[in-house]
Amino acid sequence: MKYILLIFIILFLNIEKEVHATVYHAVPEQTNSDPEHTAFMFKLDLKNPYKHRIIAVSRDLLPIYPNGTKVYISGTAYDGVYTVRDKMNKRYKNRIDILINKNMKIGKWENAKIKKL
Repeated sequence: MKYILLIFIILFLNIEKEVHATVYHAVPEQTNSDPEHTAFMFKLDLKNPYKHRIIAVSRDLLPIYPNGTKVYISGTAYDGVYTVRDKMNKRYKNRIDILINKNMKIGKWENAKIKKL
C-alpha cells in the first residue's frame, strides 16, 4: 500500500524523488554482450554515447519512469535533462545510472534527485 501511494504522489504531483546515482559506460563489462543497444533496444552511437543523454533506472522505478520518459537529474556532476532508455540489473533498487563516454569522469551521488518532465 505504501509503494502504491508513493507512485501516485510522484506521478500526479510530479515531485522530485531522491535516488542513488552512478555512471556507466557502453561496454560489455557494464552492460551485456551487445553494448550498442540498451535493454529497450535503443541504438547507441558508441563513439559518443553521452550525446543521447540516456539514463538507466532500477526496475522498482520503472512504473514511475518508464522507457521514453524525460526527466531532470540534479545533485550530480552531470545534472540536466535525460531520457529513460535503459534498465538496470534487478539487484539494484532506487537507483539511476547515467550513460557517459569512456573519457568522462566517473562518480556516484547518494542524494541525487530525479523529476519527471
